[in-house]
Amino acid sequence: MTTLQQPTTGVSRTAVIIAQARAEEHRRPDRLFDDPLAQHFVDTIGWIQVAQAGRLNQEHFVLRTRFFDDYLRSTTAAGRRQVVLVAAGLDTRAYRLDWPDGTQLFEIDLPGLVAFKQAVLGVHRAEPRCRRTVVRADLRDDWPADLIAAGFDPTRPTAWLIEGLLMYLERADNDSLLERIGGLSAPGSAIALEHINQAYVDLPEMRAVHERLKNVGASWHSTVEDPVAWLAGHGWTASVTPQTALAQRHRRPVPRLTDPAIVDDARMWLVSGERHASAL
Repeated sequence: MTTLQQPTTGVSRTAVIIAQARAEEHRRPDRLFDDPLAQHFVDTIGWIQVAQAGRLNQEHFVLRTRFFDDYLRSTTAAGRRQVVLVAAGLDTRAYRLDWPDGTQLFEIDLPGLVAFKQAVLGVHRAEPRCRRTVVRADLRDDWPADLIAAGFDPTRPTAWLIEGLLMYLERADNDSLLERIGGLSAPGSAIALEHINQAYVDLPEMRAVHERLKNVGASWHSTVEDPVAWLAGHGWTASVTPQTALAQRHRRPVPRLTDPAIVDDARMWLVSGERHASAL
């Protein structure tokens, strides 16, 4: 494993930081989710120091993880047995969630990050709890063809998850991504994602974060002011779940940089929705 390029630069670096947050949460007796594999990634790479804003946002990463866990549980319980994790990173949901029988999960990400992840999972002999297929692809290339070649069936309802990605892409690339996802989404498909607005980018607490992201080649390039309207334009009926509601539900403090009482109209959007019948 020492011969592998470790994901400590570019957008892949953020996958490591999220793994750190999940590993810390797993150690809590009142944890909101289990993720025993996260610590293995951290141990292999070594701890990455984050800016103060990153530490303030750790509770957001935790609540976000639980929000998307619950989304995947509910959407598969509703009958969707095909799941796609877009830019899966070091996500281990295939291994730590209880999936309904017949679930087929696809993970899409860059070849280098996939190779690292597969090596760590192999060393620890991790076994997925569903059928898991890895698709090595750059989302700026013809990834739908790669996904279909890997066994994806565009005639089946699909649950899509886009976690911690969209702010790193240009707006045009995000529109293209949603167009491609829409073209692969059968009636009854669902989607969940995270994005940010410009006010969040402009927070004074985020200045050091932007500098660090720039230095490792992982700058933010896009925002969205109305994610519900944006998704509607791509054929999805969606809603936003605020972190205040998640914090209350799980008896956790509201993450400081997502608390409207502190950051006013700055937002890290957590969005979920279903495909418009008229868009099909």
